[in-house]
Amino acid sequence: MIRLLSGNEAVARGAWEAGVTFASAYPGTPSTEILEEFSRFPNVYAEWAPNEKVALDAAIGAAYAGRRALATMKHVGVNVAADSLMYASMTGAEAGLVLVTADDPAMHSSQNEQDNRTYAKFARIPCLEPSDSQEAKDLTLAAFELSERFDTPVLLRLTTRICHSTTAVELADGESRIANHKSQIGPFPRNPEKYVTVPAHARKRHVVIEQRIRDVAEAAETFPFNRIERGTSDLGVITAGVAYQYAKEVFPEASVLHLGMTWPLPARMIREFAASVARLIVIEELDPFIEEAVRLLGIAVSGKEIFPITGEFDPRVVRENAVRVGLLPASASVPLPQVDIPPLPPRPPVLCPGCPHRSTFYILNKLKVPVNGDIGCYTLGLTPPLNAIHTTGCMGAGIGVAHGALKAGSPERHVAVIGDSTFFHTGIPALINVVYNNSPVITVIMDNRITGMTGHQENPGTGRTLQGQETVQIELEPLVRALGVRHVKTVPAFDVAEIEATLKAYLKLDEPSVLITLEPCALLPEARKRWAPLAVLVDQCNGCTLCLRIGCPAILKSDELDEKTRRPKALIDATLCTGCEVCAQVCPRKAIMFR
Repeated sequence: MIRLLSGNEAVARGAWEAGVTFASAYPGTPSTEILEEFSRFPNVYAEWAPNEKVALDAAIGAAYAGRRALATMKHVGVNVAADSLMYASMTGAEAGLVLVTADDPAMHSSQNEQDNRTYAKFARIPCLEPSDSQEAKDLTLAAFELSERFDTPVLLRLTTRICHSTTAVELADGESRIANHKSQIGPFPRNPEKYVTVPAHARKRHVVIEQRIRDVAEAAETFPFNRIERGTSDLGVITAGVAYQYAKEVFPEASVLHLGMTWPLPARMIREFAASVARLIVIEELDPFIEEAVRLLGIAVSGKEIFPITGEFDPRVVRENAVRVGLLPASASVPLPQVDIPPLPPRPPVLCPGCPHRSTFYILNKLKVPVNGDIGCYTLGLTPPLNAIHTTGCMGAGIGVAHGALKAGSPERHVAVIGDSTFFHTGIPALINVVYNNSPVITVIMDNRITGMTGHQENPGTGRTLQGQETVQIELEPLVRALGVRHVKTVPAFDVAEIEATLKAYLKLDEPSVLITLEPCALLPEARKRWAPLAVLVDQCNGCTLCLRIGCPAILKSDELDEKTRRPKALIDATLCTGCEVCAQVCPRKAIMFR
């Protein structure tokens, strides 16, 4: 049977066909849909973990126990899980273990543009890269086979374009999966020399994994997804992943070495290919990973002096750079069509209408305090007119940055903002550090009852698992108090006055304090049921613009001017307004009411 699948769906299908029964992840674009799709298959267990390290540790435990296991995450998640990846490389496992990294060239939804193939080289494990959805499924199957053949974790590297584009995929029948599925597993292994990485054991294992990667390199020479496609001998292209598609489109006559395994590389195959062409180039997104490895083989090759080291490729990027250096004639250039587009108003990212974070950012801007932010919807607190975020680095960083700034002698009180899911992810240790080292950081945990920016995934505070089962709902206030914070308060997120009063009180303290703002994300079904639009009482509005300062997309300037001030009066778009009443609370003239 053939179906159209995205790369993420294809990986999920491949894992299921490979007999995987355990999968764990932390949601992060562009990887999120893999676990969501996998969780729908029969007879599998899938979970959202609090963070990527926990997800990989759990998958390692399942593989130690004898079950094929999958962990998935976006590229920056591997940074969080790196400690676990390194020990898993040293130990191997009893069953196949695959880690999916979804890299994000052009940073569509990420804070950096790292190339995670380097992790495979660092950890001495194989890295596989699919170039379409069929290969995404097939290489997932191959990854588990390699993992068990060589007793190693395998890194499966996707990129955004592979994750989210759709191509035809041939599916195996259920009998194939049964052959890959162990219905029974034995006792947990008692093999300390392999699985207990004390120095005496780890020193011996290091010798093993160095030999293992040499053995995998030998297998790479006959790996079926490494293939030479013969064309003209004038030009040879080495490529992998989605860049293969662009290479075939831009250089249809060239000879191509398509790599499905990008670490370790098949040295003999590369030498043979290089010897058969007059000029050799590498087309790869982000780092010159393949290019540098080819150069280390003593082979002359061009790569990043032609194609950019940053950003996402597409056929035009490849074509125009090839024209620039003379690989293609000037006539091959395809200029962008000239379209007469009238001036358009800017449309920057903005918090949704009715977002429960808006009121807090309005107050923080008003208080003029430095705010150390975090990764999530609330990062959008940086946008005008809120202008209330001053640093954002990575998951869980805001609390630590605020602490460090204060301990370094910053003369202002610092506020750290973090979401509920991110607090569970990496905020708890940072808050423990604040308490332990007696730092007067004011932490605002913005609890919108869901993992918002990645698409409304469950987390430990929602009371439901990925597969829809009811579970313990972790309560934030008792948890924070248990960490030693004495000043903790939970406030409705739309109560502007209470948020302001609480923050002003905390600013007078000389010890850690936590404000929890609580309100479901405006896009959750339970919140949408309560939507009721507000309206401006035109006779009472004088165009003071205070309501515009909360940055709500539903509030506009009308064409009607106030007679005295000659400023435009406010207008509320009833199709966008959710009735959160933040604008009504900040209006000094009580000119905003329900319709």
